[in-house]
Amino acid sequence: MASFSSEDAFQDSSALSLNDVESLHSFRSRSASFSSTGSSGRLQLRQRVAQLMACVEDISSDDEIHEEVSRTLDEAFRIWGKKLKDKWQEFRLHLVTWNVGTASPPPDVTSLLQLNSLGPTVDMYVIGLQEVNSRITNFLSDLAFDDPWSIFFMTVLSPLGYIKLSSVRMQGLLLLLFVKHVHLPFIRDIHTHYTRTGLYGYWGNKGGVTVRMSLYGHTVCFMNCHLPAHMENTEQRLDDFEKILEMQFEGENIPSTLDHDVLFCFGDLNFRIADYGIHFVRESINNKRYNLLWEKDQLNMAKKKEPFLQEFIEGPLQFKPTYKFDLYSDVYDTREQKSLFWFNEKKRKPAWTDRILWRVKNLCQHASKEDKFTEEEQTISVTLNNYISHMSYGISDHKPVTGTFGLELKPLLSHPLVTLNPEGEWSAEHDVVISYSAAPELPSSAWDWIGLFKVAFRHVNDYVTYAWVEDDEISSNKDSKQVYMSAAEIPDMGGEFLLCYYSNNLQSIVGISQPFQIQPNRTLIGKDLTQEENSWMQKPDNLESHDEF
Repeated sequence: MASFSSEDAFQDSSALSLNDVESLHSFRSRSASFSSTGSSGRLQLRQRVAQLMACVEDISSDDEIHEEVSRTLDEAFRIWGKKLKDKWQEFRLHLVTWNVGTASPPPDVTSLLQLNSLGPTVDMYVIGLQEVNSRITNFLSDLAFDDPWSIFFMTVLSPLGYIKLSSVRMQGLLLLLFVKHVHLPFIRDIHTHYTRTGLYGYWGNKGGVTVRMSLYGHTVCFMNCHLPAHMENTEQRLDDFEKILEMQFEGENIPSTLDHDVLFCFGDLNFRIADYGIHFVRESINNKRYNLLWEKDQLNMAKKKEPFLQEFIEGPLQFKPTYKFDLYSDVYDTREQKSLFWFNEKKRKPAWTDRILWRVKNLCQHASKEDKFTEEEQTISVTLNNYISHMSYGISDHKPVTGTFGLELKPLLSHPLVTLNPEGEWSAEHDVVISYSAAPELPSSAWDWIGLFKVAFRHVNDYVTYAWVEDDEISSNKDSKQVYMSAAEIPDMGGEFLLCYYSNNLQSIVGISQPFQIQPNRTLIGKDLTQEENSWMQKPDNLESHDEF
């Protein structure tokens, strides 16, 4: 094939015959023979594209080959899009919402977190709780120390390789995020916020708590809400929900809540089933005819008329309404409750108060346009794998609800900002050395540090020891740097550990090593054995000599 530049193509487009154009349908089969890696194959492909550009200039929409060319191009884009999709990553997310009614954690959450699932491993757990015990003594204690629920979930998840990434609390509202170690270097710009809506915005018994981040370069936001109760407060719920969505994070270049690529809103949203009486609702539930109740669900009704809700998606409500139950049972509200002046209150009508919604920004933007939205334009998508309630948990009058999602995303970040590893054999018998290299774009700081962590560490402050990257530096060149840790700081008993680089400017871990072994301190072990021998030698005569008396 003769050499054919793009400039030549446009100059000589009139020389192309109709047969050349009609042969475009075989473009893909010929292109397949080109080497995808060889420079010769790429050059030939560029030449063919240049020829195609020249042909397109001469084709009008009335030509009979216009449709054939369009169809061929669509096929080429589809094949290329599939090839790009193969490089995408699936990030598995498990989200929990639960109004715990001031109760303590249950003895087991295996089914709640799907820990025995045979499916793919969960990459991130997002746990939103409402009505965590916030009596003044409990709340003040939780300000100084981790609250019982945080400790409980850390105890469950840290041995499985999850670290508490972030948390935020506002009185009874608590939001916890746990993630697998491997993802830490690709999660950045973590920020939290809370919005009070109780007592006209002055009290935090109602409102929302939020965590946002950059996940492999995509902005993702999680919002845990507790909206006003009672059937008649629909408008107040909607007003508060809209107010929470309008909150702004502090800091520069942080998008607003609705400008994130993906937004999850969940919690005790407190929407009720309108119009129908309690007997009809319970009968429909007993017969598992949940669809009879959907059209009178206040949230479903509001989504049809409230513009800010129409962009949110929710899975089908194929589970029993999650409120209101007798404690430690799956029976709806049978207790006679006394109100003021000892009048009996009405039994609460069952309702889907506990919900999980999500919103994908690109879908919203393209839905408002007339042009067709193609998969090639999308760099992140959300798939709901299951949306269920968990009837076995009875510590409160709400049942927890979980949603398991697959986030299909094109990683915009493929390399960590810092790579690091331990040098040589590590033990407490001598000082040890860490080598690391940082990407040019790392916003380094004198306050950056490298921490030594046990493999099952719970959170970023759960380090064994640390070294300042500047103060403890011992060598530096253009490719890498080295810092040291004192032997006195290394655990004598040894074990399996990790190294993590913490960026003060980014407020997150930006590099993590592979697990490695620290050898036990042989000097200390020798001393212990000697002390044991001496102790044994100093004991009184053996029991047989005492028996003689």
